[in-house]
Amino acid sequence: MVEYRVKGLTCGHCAHTMETEIQKLTFGEDAKLSYNSGKLLVNEQISMQKVEQILKSEGAYLEKLSAPTAVKGLAHSADPHATSAHDHTCQDGHCHGHDAHSHDDHGHDHSHEGGNSRMLKLLLASGVLYGGALLLEQTLSAPLLIAIYLAAIAISGYTTFWRGLRNLFKLKFNIDTLMTIALVGAIAIGEWKEATLVAVLFGVNEWLEGYGMEKARRSMETLLQVAPKEATKLIDGKELVIPITSLKAQDIVRVKPGEKIPSDGAVTEGKSSVNEAALTGESLPVDKAAGDSVFGGSINNEGVLIIRIEKAYEDSSLAKILHLVEEAQETKTPTELFINKFAKYYTPLIMAIALLVALLPPLLLQGDWTKWLYQGLSVLIVGCPCALILSSPIAIVSGITRNARNGILIKGGVYLEQLGKIDTIAFDKTGTLTKGEPHVVKTEVYVETLFYKVAGAMERSSSHPLAKAVMKAVQESGVSLPEPEEMINVAGRGMEAVIDGERYWLGNEKSIAHLNFPDQVRDNIEQMKASGLTLVIVADAHQVLGLFGIADEIREESRAVIAALHQQGIKRTVMLTGDHQKTADKVASAVGVSTSYAGLLPEDKVARIKELAESGKVAMIGDGINDAPALASAQLGIAMGKGTDSAIETADIVLMQDHLGKLPEAISVAKQVNRVIRFNIAVSLGLKVLALLLTIPGWLTLWIAILSDMGATIFVTLVSLTILIPLRKAYGPTLNRSKAIK
Repeated sequence: MVEYRVKGLTCGHCAHTMETEIQKLTFGEDAKLSYNSGKLLVNEQISMQKVEQILKSEGAYLEKLSAPTAVKGLAHSADPHATSAHDHTCQDGHCHGHDAHSHDDHGHDHSHEGGNSRMLKLLLASGVLYGGALLLEQTLSAPLLIAIYLAAIAISGYTTFWRGLRNLFKLKFNIDTLMTIALVGAIAIGEWKEATLVAVLFGVNEWLEGYGMEKARRSMETLLQVAPKEATKLIDGKELVIPITSLKAQDIVRVKPGEKIPSDGAVTEGKSSVNEAALTGESLPVDKAAGDSVFGGSINNEGVLIIRIEKAYEDSSLAKILHLVEEAQETKTPTELFINKFAKYYTPLIMAIALLVALLPPLLLQGDWTKWLYQGLSVLIVGCPCALILSSPIAIVSGITRNARNGILIKGGVYLEQLGKIDTIAFDKTGTLTKGEPHVVKTEVYVETLFYKVAGAMERSSSHPLAKAVMKAVQESGVSLPEPEEMINVAGRGMEAVIDGERYWLGNEKSIAHLNFPDQVRDNIEQMKASGLTLVIVADAHQVLGLFGIADEIREESRAVIAALHQQGIKRTVMLTGDHQKTADKVASAVGVSTSYAGLLPEDKVARIKELAESGKVAMIGDGINDAPALASAQLGIAMGKGTDSAIETADIVLMQDHLGKLPEAISVAKQVNRVIRFNIAVSLGLKVLALLLTIPGWLTLWIAILSDMGATIFVTLVSLTILIPLRKAYGPTLNRSKAIK
């Protein structure tokens, strides 16, 4: 598949129409044209000449490119060898092949770079002619006045007219068709002045629509420009500047102060602080030294860093994030799908109403034909669904962009919409509400010769946070560790192992259900549980060898975040954990969650999520690794990102920070997006209903009709763009967290 940028998209309905036509071409069945991102994705075997003809028929065109972008997997990279069926080459600033088209051929285009300036000039020229005609109306002859009006109409509206005429012959009823009928009708009854106003203001309206969407797109494009372009590779001590796409794993690069780190890797030499805002949205720098992980797109602040690249750029966290942010623009929310479906039937309905308004009063009530034909034409213009179609996409793109700037990756408009509707949030405990860095607080040793040796042998190959805490205590004991002959992981319980011919168990109370505890062991277990400690029990086939009592520090922002969520209307906050109930109750009380469920296996968490979903809209928040089943079963899965591939791939939403501090703002933005969309729809339809009511006494004019339509478009555009303005605070730690992201 090959990706192109399309300019001149004036509305979502037009983009959908063009996509449908392209899909009818040979090799076009998989084509995708997104109004939100302004991008076209097609099979490289398709005839681009025919594609351009379809685009041109709607006033759109392909942006000049030296080469199209080849889309491979998750990464978007410019492939110098990727070409379509027609070559695109540029030499000395002059493009050749079918891509070297003149924008003048497209007439009234709506580009917001070069074409934007041209369109404004056309609209200004048309407006000057119209204003001059109004001022000189009493002094100019009728034929000259009509000629001026006709010139103004032609300058600002001739492409709309021709598109509408073609659609009329094809019995395709869209905005251009409505405008063409209204324009022809107004001229037919001699309303030159108002026909000209219709043409000029509709041109302004189209420009405003395109401008609003382009503004949202540019905001997104600015975000996507964080990707580095070049890297300074070290080869035998010599520096070589290479394109980012040439970088491979195990390459060594030098990053000077102020430069972007080219891809994910590890520091081998040097010490500096790094701005990771491109991934996390956090403006505070993070200290880095030899052995620390770094991420592509981060900015090196002061020292020189030598970095060993661990991933080619296209496989890096940043490349995946940027691709997913771009993809998020392509998805349609239920609201957008409804509006598109509604608009499909709405336009023919408006045409039918306009016909009835024009015909029934003269036929049944002896009304004046000219007056009611005029009213019917006004109804056509009022019925234009411009503002209605625009009510959702700008708001969605703005919301996704706003959250992405904060390091909150939302994988589609549908998830953004859902985030604004959730009323229940389920949290994993370890690593989410707590720091996930447990340490051994207390030990009870019953068989000293075996306890540390067995625990260390079983835990040293585990990456679980509790295992790390156990291993730290084992290392302090100084015992030598044997190699297990057999090792079995038991989900939600612990591990079994055979060491020196004997079978041992390590884990929670469920893992040693085969034993009857002596009173001393039972008392020690109850005391540790009462203190809120997590238990790791080591036992053989006959007895308990010892106990580890482990505690995990609660994140300092957790209580403030939970309180903020409740203030925002989240009715239930629930904690799900595999720990015993007393530990869960202690943490739940400290952070303020509504309910806690303890002693849960992975399948138990899934069952709890499904229970919660029966009485509300549920989001599950976890680390994206151990909680994958629960994240997948929730209506909305939210992962604590930390830049890990698994977190990025698992959930619908990824918090790229190592804390929950920005979750309330993400929900606030989502709720704002939903409010704006509902408000925009109400305004769009409300103004039309009010204008249509003016037809009852016969007061509706073409002036009122076009101004109501344009006013609604301007209004919904400006309201949608306010989403890009940050208003809320985050609740995360404010101190510099050295080595915060691993």
